[in-house]
Amino acid sequence: MRAMNMKTVIAKTQLLPVLVVALALLLTASAYAAAPGITGTSFSLTAGAAYTTQPDGALIYTWGYGCTTLPPASAFLPAMPGATCPTMQLPGPTLIVNAGGSFTVTLTNNLPAAAGNTSILFPGFAVATSNGVPGLLTQEAAHAGTVTYTVTVPASAAGTHSYYSGTQGDLQVEMGLYGAIIVIPATIPTSCNSGVHTLNELAQANWGESDFRLAHAAYNHLEACYDREYLFQFSEMDPIIHRKAEEQVTALGACTAGAAGCSLNVPTEPYHAVYFLINGRSMPDLMDTNYAPQYAHQPYNGNPHLHPGELVLLRIIGQGRMQHPFHEHGNHVRILGRDGNLLLSATDPNSLAGPALFTTTTTPGMAMDGIYYWTGRGLNWDAYGHNPASADGNAKLSCTPDANGYNTGTTAQAQAINYFEWCADHDKPLEANPFGDIAGGGPVSLPDPNIMALGAWYGGSAYLGPNATVRAVGSTGTIPPSGTVANSPTDEAGFAFMWHSHNEREITTNNIFPGGMMMMMMVDSREFVIDESN
Repeated sequence: MRAMNMKTVIAKTQLLPVLVVALALLLTASAYAAAPGITGTSFSLTAGAAYTTQPDGALIYTWGYGCTTLPPASAFLPAMPGATCPTMQLPGPTLIVNAGGSFTVTLTNNLPAAAGNTSILFPGFAVATSNGVPGLLTQEAAHAGTVTYTVTVPASAAGTHSYYSGTQGDLQVEMGLYGAIIVIPATIPTSCNSGVHTLNELAQANWGESDFRLAHAAYNHLEACYDREYLFQFSEMDPIIHRKAEEQVTALGACTAGAAGCSLNVPTEPYHAVYFLINGRSMPDLMDTNYAPQYAHQPYNGNPHLHPGELVLLRIIGQGRMQHPFHEHGNHVRILGRDGNLLLSATDPNSLAGPALFTTTTTPGMAMDGIYYWTGRGLNWDAYGHNPASADGNAKLSCTPDANGYNTGTTAQAQAINYFEWCADHDKPLEANPFGDIAGGGPVSLPDPNIMALGAWYGGSAYLGPNATVRAVGSTGTIPPSGTVANSPTDEAGFAFMWHSHNEREITTNNIFPGGMMMMMMVDSREFVIDESN
């Protein structure tokens, strides 16, 4: 479990000033994130073709699942402005269902006639079919035809799952026919609504935040409670395959499905992916909002925000043909379960057995659920910028450690800016002396501000919160050591962690850095409202 290393952050800032500023400018004053999808027991989906976009300006001919008709607003969870389900999207609509029941999916095949049949597989579930035509792996929908799948969800099958085409998978999955299923557990442990979890909810409500979780636990287990959640689907694209499919579809025109010569012959090897996607988008597009109108067929984003101490559920799926070693900076991810199977100790069924992963390597076809959190423990300076001598009232907040050393346990603490502060570092100064550690009393020497990546999003301070420049007293009095005061009380001023693939080529877009599988995770002070609805 690693906390942020300030010297490392400073070094990276010096090396990549333009990148840091560019990425920071993308993080708006309202956060758009969560695990959006549609809920119900009956879904009408279609498979169709459209163009998706890449940050290099490319339009990629793509296939995907979508909704035959727009579901009612009440079906979209969590509620977000602009929520939509087009007739084709990448990835397909996230289906939110309940454990211990069943749901039906009626699939209409609106792919080009030359594409032939298509289908959906629901790995891990018992499936009954009606209509359609027999296929190699499941019942399929012929061109312009339909097939209905009735999926039984066991009570024990909570968690994150995938669905994808079971027809000519080397081509159809590559073209974009895949999506996610989130199964809400039938029972939620009572401990998820007591103790620190209740205080976390109180802390969010105190600052005007709403609860956007789909449930209060990923599984029916006391260690599966969480406070915030995000879904990440990892995949890749080889544009040569997509271009050849488009060329053949265009050449064949309105041929008759099933007739001689009305079929595609698209080679899928050798494979050379150059676009690396999270939820159908690449950086920086994936940090724009959910349902952003500029991505008409790529509705889901990847933009995690959290407050210190919050347990964040990461739902992760490998939807392509490659492994992607994704690293969540700031902490390991404790895995709860894989493919809806809770990982428990063989000797103690009350104890989790999932590993703490430095990188969540997404094996193709596998889904996993894990818990991530950040507290600032071990930074060795006061991340909240407290200064007992300051006249600012916020600077005089107390820090009373609980049994684990954090500022939690009471209603008053939950309502404080420094809720979940690591009290061992309370009042510890950040080095403000220009001569560094030798002459000063702090753990870190700030660099010359002239070589820092300054700008509207840099508060000149290594402290949490938009008014940290007042709370933190440095070498120039009430102004931080950098001499820069940029953040107004309404601006976001948190710690930015770059989450990215550890395969360096996968953080490029068409071999140009930066791009691909990269995002910024923001740790926000309590004053900043993480509003996931607008």
